[in-house]
Amino acid sequence: MRNPSGVLRAWLHDRPLVPDAALAVVTTALAVLLLRSVPSPEGAQDGPAVVLTVACCLSLALRRRAPFPLLLVVCLAGVALATLGLDGLPLWPAVLVLVYTVAAHRGLALSLCGLAWSFVCHFASAAVGGTLGDWGLHLPVTVLTVTLWITGRSVRLRRAYLEELRERARRTEWAREADTRAARAEERSRIARELHDVVAHHVSVMTVQASAARRVLATNPEGAREALSAIEEMGRTAMAEMRNIVGVLRTDTSPAERNPQPGVAEIPALVDQMREAGLRAQLWVEGVPGALPPGIDLAAYRLVQEALTNSLRHAGPLARAWVTVRHEHGQLAVQVEDDGRGTGGGTGGGTGGGTDGEAAAGEGSGHGLVGIRERVALYGGVLRIGPRPEGGFEVNARFPLKDV
Repeated sequence: MRNPSGVLRAWLHDRPLVPDAALAVVTTALAVLLLRSVPSPEGAQDGPAVVLTVACCLSLALRRRAPFPLLLVVCLAGVALATLGLDGLPLWPAVLVLVYTVAAHRGLALSLCGLAWSFVCHFASAAVGGTLGDWGLHLPVTVLTVTLWITGRSVRLRRAYLEELRERARRTEWAREADTRAARAEERSRIARELHDVVAHHVSVMTVQASAARRVLATNPEGAREALSAIEEMGRTAMAEMRNIVGVLRTDTSPAERNPQPGVAEIPALVDQMREAGLRAQLWVEGVPGALPPGIDLAAYRLVQEALTNSLRHAGPLARAWVTVRHEHGQLAVQVEDDGRGTGGGTGGGTGGGTDGEAAAGEGSGHGLVGIRERVALYGGVLRIGPRPEGGFEVNARFPLKDV
């Protein structure tokens, strides 16, 4: 249920002319009462004085649109009343309202001019009326006018402060939304890299196995059956890894349902898998394995996976590959090499075929190579992808471990 007072304030805030008109009517009634209560000297003209007073007070309905011009006119009207032989006191409620309005809605310089103008007209009226030395009258008027001016300035400063807070909140919300969009884009890019690595590796292995099964199907049914079993197992592994990657997008998946990401510890199993697919791969692990940051652990595994997959696809059926993982002080070095002498007739340059050959020129356009570069750069590592002097191809990366 909405608060009635809050609804009323919101309604009045959207229609400022309504409260200003009400204030003008109340001020007019007060000014007329003051005008009638003050005895008029003989020969004073009451009719024009009443008209002038009522007109000035009713003009307060427009106080927010033109407060400073209204203040000038009302103060001059007070001087005019004094020249008619009447006290200008009935107009001072309107003057006080306008002094407050100028201070609350205009700048400091204009509000100071308005305050000074009100005092000038007040003392001019007193001089015309012969009460210039009556400090019993001037002191309360001065104190009340200055107090309302200070109050108006305080309201203006508070309004500016609240507007600044709202602006900061808007900027903070905008920055938060921008950060959220950037985080989402980064997460989509990460998931795309992961999916590419998983799909490219497993599909490549499955393609090689299927090709081998087709070639030996008539002459070696048992070998074909083993190749088909390897394809089935590889498909299940690929589905499990993709389900694990895409599972982070599901809000109803509990953490217990998500398997950990692979890392350096799973590289031996990866090398064995590539051997079963037909790539003569060997693994050397040097140094004492230690705890690795999860990001670097996964990046090193994906680098080896992508490099071995490229060797399997492009190096030829008789190629050999070497994987070296060095746990050094302050860094992790990962190197994958192949000789590329399969169908290339002994020329190492034929190892990489299309994808790795592009990387050798430093312009690797394949998604896998781009993913490797992004992973290594993300953790401040150094990457070299290119041909080996003795033939073949190599991928060499070094990850700093300054945070470990």
